[in-house]
Amino acid sequence: MDERIKKFEDKMQKAYDFLLSDFATIRAGRANPHVLDKIKVDYYGTPTPIQQVGNISVPEARMIQIAPWEKNLLKAIEKAIQVSDLGINPTNDGSVIRLVFPELTEERRKDLVKDVKKKGEESKVAVRNIRRDGNDFLKKLGKTEVSEDEIKQLEEELQKLTDKFIKEIDKAVDEKSKDILTV
Repeated sequence: MDERIKKFEDKMQKAYDFLLSDFATIRAGRANPHVLDKIKVDYYGTPTPIQQVGNISVPEARMIQIAPWEKNLLKAIEKAIQVSDLGINPTNDGSVIRLVFPELTEERRKDLVKDVKKKGEESKVAVRNIRRDGNDFLKKLGKTEVSEDEIKQLEEELQKLTDKFIKEIDKAVDEKSKDILTV
């Protein structure tokens, strides 16, 4: 692959990776510790990810257990989860916090699938914007140091990359949607 195209492939890969990490935070009926990824706890005045203040485990299919390394963090973790958009009330037994995930309703599943598709579309737009930036870059190159044939070839290579990432995004959206709709 041409090194001038490589940087655009890297940007497309980052857009795709971001989508996958975003999908990991969407819960699909089973307890997934990644739903806590965006939640920060006030740790001595510093917003700190929950993963850095305790052990997170999944003892049952629909339960996450958080065992903080310092007992005085229980209240802070509980509060952080309550104010987050997780929509689950934590139970605190004095040594660990448990999050029990209820079964998703059919309506909630459909809403989550809509959300997944929307995120997929946003990702595709990001990839297409990167392609547009790449084409603009190639047009500028064409005015100075590269032949028209070479520019055409690079544009085709960029289009193939775009198609590849769009197909990957569609596949990821389909898989996540199936995962959510599976009861």
